[in-house]
Amino acid sequence: MKRTEMLLQLQETPVWDMVIIGGGATGLGAALDAASRGYKTLLLERSDFAQGTSSRSTKLVHGGVRYLAQGNIKFVIEALKERGYLLKNAPHLTNDQPFILPVYSYFQKWYYGFGLMLYDYLSGKLSLGKTRILSRKKTLLALPALNPKKLAGGILYYDGQFDDARLAMDIAAAAAEHGAVLLNYTEVTGFKKEKGKISGVECRDRLTGELYSLQTNVVINATGVFSDAVIRLDDPQHLPMIAPSQGIHLVVDTRFFPGGNALIIPKTDDERVLFAVPWNGKILLGTTDTLMEHIDEEPRPLSEEIRFIISHFNRYCHTQIAQKDVLSVFAGIRPLVIKGKKQSSSETSRDHTIVVAVSNLVTITGGKWTTYRKMAEDAVNNALFVGKLEKKECITEALMINELPLSIGKNDPLSIYGNKAWSIGQIMVENPLMAAKIHPDYAYTIAELNWIIANEMPQKLEDILARRMRLLFLDARAAMDCCELVAGYLQLALEKDEKWKLEQVREFKILAQQYLLS
Repeated sequence: MKRTEMLLQLQETPVWDMVIIGGGATGLGAALDAASRGYKTLLLERSDFAQGTSSRSTKLVHGGVRYLAQGNIKFVIEALKERGYLLKNAPHLTNDQPFILPVYSYFQKWYYGFGLMLYDYLSGKLSLGKTRILSRKKTLLALPALNPKKLAGGILYYDGQFDDARLAMDIAAAAAEHGAVLLNYTEVTGFKKEKGKISGVECRDRLTGELYSLQTNVVINATGVFSDAVIRLDDPQHLPMIAPSQGIHLVVDTRFFPGGNALIIPKTDDERVLFAVPWNGKILLGTTDTLMEHIDEEPRPLSEEIRFIISHFNRYCHTQIAQKDVLSVFAGIRPLVIKGKKQSSSETSRDHTIVVAVSNLVTITGGKWTTYRKMAEDAVNNALFVGKLEKKECITEALMINELPLSIGKNDPLSIYGNKAWSIGQIMVENPLMAAKIHPDYAYTIAELNWIIANEMPQKLEDILARRMRLLFLDARAAMDCCELVAGYLQLALEKDEKWKLEQVREFKILAQQYLLS
């Protein structure tokens, strides 16, 4: 993907079948769905792809154990089915992850044991592994960090894991390969209408200031927590439908939680579940559920959220952590849909909602990463009806997003690039200097950096270190250490001056400080 080529196609296309606003999981999924069906598809994202909630998840592809406890069987079954599709269609970025739920009484052992066996049963042929009840001894062997006090045993079950932002980039690339045009840093500023129905969009390139007026048959609003703001461009009297809920994650070293198994704490003080999950050589701890009044593009963790996660981890594990041990902390905001009577955010359904306005604006919001494909399919089906477009069947259930060549193993650091890994490896073969790491403690190389800059449309330093590479989320200090090096390569590729580079470094260091606790 090259931004200059995307802009050229933007100018050369007189009418789009559909325009999608929002470059997160749902918007990108909708772009892939529509383009793979053969529709002329344009996606506009005001910031970077997956810059918001879609890069800040718990990195789980799951049916939702707690939704089962709430009795939402239909949603769990759908999510488990989508989990199976995602693991099959993006094998280079997904894997099976064993989880262990510790129990502290005979009743808990059989209560949670039955529930998780049902969870596995509901996945049917897409099961990832058999659920087992473990003795106290086997539980402690499986989770060496677990505090043995009062422990009665554990339940072993399996779920999926993935790299959210990397998957977002692969979905974008797959959509582009099917003919979609995708533009980051392009903001929709208004709608054009004919007889009260939306007939086009006005947008602005935030990097150059250039304005565009585009014609389209239908518009999909897939902007997540910003859905209300986009709807108000169409209807200034619109009442809010989104209740934003913040969730944060802490990242710590594996010495605090050794081994390959993940921990699930089934009921925290606020009635949520809490995870400690191995991810990219670190341990991811989270998450919280805090209703917010304001939505920020770069949400900041609250001190009480940080204390909440640390105290719960320390309650269950003898390897105690403190704020100084946190390598990175990041926050994301979920777009919970307001329905009926007021509920706590932990009780609110994560199922998705589609609203079609009088103007024919199709808004899809809610949901979660695991069900992004189904959300996209439902949004596109609604858009086809509203836009009076010829109906073509969805093909994404079995559409490979990317896959790993046989010559590259899953443990190879380049495996995250799927079938593009060979190209990156070839860069290092042709020039061994390109195999140098951008940071001595992490596997990311100069070859990867150059390939990302050339093919994945990063426009800012943050785009690379936060989402194309995950260094800001894994180790904020390490990201700061190598940011000048990375900025130099981006500066050269984008043909920017030294002032631009220095400003990028300054802005990134300010951002990275927000990911540090000490």
